[in-house]
Formats: sequence, C-alpha cells, structure tokens
Amino acid sequence: MKRKILILYAGGTIGMQASEQGYIPVSGFEQLLREQLRVGATQQLPDFEVQELEQLIDSSNLQPSHWSELSEQLISQWRDYDGFIILHGTDTMAYTASALSFILQGIDKPVIITGSQIPLSELRNDAQDNLITALILAGNYDIAEVCIYFNGRLLRGNRSSKLKSTGFDAFDTPNYPWLAQVGIHIDLHPNLLQAGGSPEFLDKGYQVPDFNPDAVVVLPVYPGLSARVAQDMLNHSEVKGLILLSYGVGNPPDANTELMSTLEQAVQSGVTVLNITQCLQGRVSQGAYATGATLNRIGVVPGSDLTLEAAFTKLHYLIATQPAQKIAGLMQQSLCGELSE
Repeated sequence: MKRKILILYAGGTIGMQASEQGYIPVSGFEQLLREQLRVGATQQLPDFEVQELEQLIDSSNLQPSHWSELSEQLISQWRDYDGFIILHGTDTMAYTASALSFILQGIDKPVIITGSQIPLSELRNDAQDNLITALILAGNYDIAEVCIYFNGRLLRGNRSSKLKSTGFDAFDTPNYPWLAQVGIHIDLHPNLLQAGGSPEFLDKGYQVPDFNPDAVVVLPVYPGLSARVAQDMLNHSEVKGLILLSYGVGNPPDANTELMSTLEQAVQSGVTVLNITQCLQGRVSQGAYATGATLNRIGVVPGSDLTLEAAFTKLHYLIATQPAQKIAGLMQQSLCGELSE
C-alpha cells in the first residue's frame, strides 16, 4: 500500500514566477506541479496532497514565528500522513530545518525540506528532480528526522548550511556525513539516521513554542571589534542569548578587556553566551589557547561543532521552553544529532 505524503508549500524559488520586479512567490503550486508530472512516471510516486500556506514566505523575510506556524501545520495533521515535505526558500532553509528538528524531537516519520535554485515554471530547472526525489525518499524509506534534500544529497537538517548562492549543490553538512547519496541508485545510510521515537507533541497539552524574535543576537568577531557593539546588542531586556562567532577553535580577542568584561557581565546577568567557530569545519575547543581559556573563566558556553543555524535556533528553542538555569547544560548536549559531544 502506498504511503501518503503531505507537501506543504511554504514559498521559495521553487514555486515562484518571473515578474518585472524579479521572481516572486505565487499561489497555485499544486496545479503547476501536477501539470509537470503528467509527462512523468507518476505511478512510481507515493500518493500525495499539496497544501499552501495562506501567506507564502519569501525566505529572506523568514521570522521565528514562521517556525511555529509550520510546526503547527505538521502537528495538526501528523496522524493523517506517512511523511511530510516542506517546500521552502533556500536562503533560510537551514534555519527552518534546524528549528523544526528541535520543535519536533522524537518524530517517527520523515520531514524532508526541499526547494530549488530555479523555479519549477522554468524550462531548465532543478525543482522537479529535487521534489520527485524527496517524494521517493519520504514514500519508500524509513527516515525519522528532519532532513534537507537537495541535488542528490539527503542531509541532517540541523547539520546543514547553505554554502553556495547559485550552485545546484547549494547545501552541505560540513561536520557530518550525508544521510544518503542519490545518483543512479539511492544509497541510504541507516547507521547515520536518528532512531524513530514517539513525538512529545502527540501528547495532550503539548504547545508549540512561542518565539521572541529579540531573544537571540549574533556577534561576529573581527579585528577591531569594539565592546560598544556588544554593549549595544545586550542593552535590551529582551535579549536572553548571544552567539559569539569566534576565530578558529574558539578564540576571542581577549586583549580587549572591555569586551571580555561586557561578556562576563552579560553572563552574570543571566544571558546565555554561546561560543561557536567562524570556520566551516571543525569544532570549538575552548581553552586550547589562552585566549579561549578566558571565555571558560567568565562562563561562556562552548558550542562544539554547531552550525550557526543550529546554534541560533537551538538557543531560541531552549529560551522559549526551558528554565534559564538549564540552558547552558542543554546547549552542550545533543538533543537530536545537532552536535558532536
């Protein structure tokens, strides 16, 4: 018996059409998709239905509230389908994939996020292959986590980053292997997948987190960084978390004592300060150098090999759902495969 898959069209390039102002999101994706598939071997696909968000998202306009909206759409229909595909813009796809992985922990069905670099409406596009393959993966394989599928790669959602602005191979997981390679054959690696569970949201009373968009800020380290920049970021009562994008294995400019003092005061006031590396590959080893040891002394949390997208969304998730005193410890634990402990 064929699996039944829900395709949730949230927006993005895959369903856009050209206009005088450039590509814009438009409704009517299901009709466009079914017209395209009439010429294909649709009998090999699972049964599917398409739903569109009432307000389509251009992914560069994504807000944390959209993560809640998408989660609620999935949770409300979880028992009605065997898997889910979200069509999403590429610019913030890795943020949404990471956020959903924390909100939907312990899932027992696939949630595969995909999109394209060229719209489905264009003659030459990557949209159809990405969507058809995502359907095949969701409809025929035991996958129980939030993933991104793009250009022959099935990737753990919370390990993913967009690394290319125009290449079809836009996404990768710099610190984790691909979950599957898709070429002539589909080579899935079950040993790399999360074990399926019984999601908490099936219990009565579960509430999707309500995210405060002001709760988390990001501070990249660069030569000449002034303490004033950090002070301006932290000078708001709504800020509960700061992500420090440091050099190498987690090294800050510790000679800037005013900056270090600002971070220390933030920690003492209850702000979670998380340290991740600017490097695409590798992890924070806070204290391997004396400069990094300064962060240990003042209470900054080392972020292992979290991507920026995973760090940002995990911190948002924990701030929205956990007592403040638990956040630092949970940031250093793998909740759903997002970091190497």
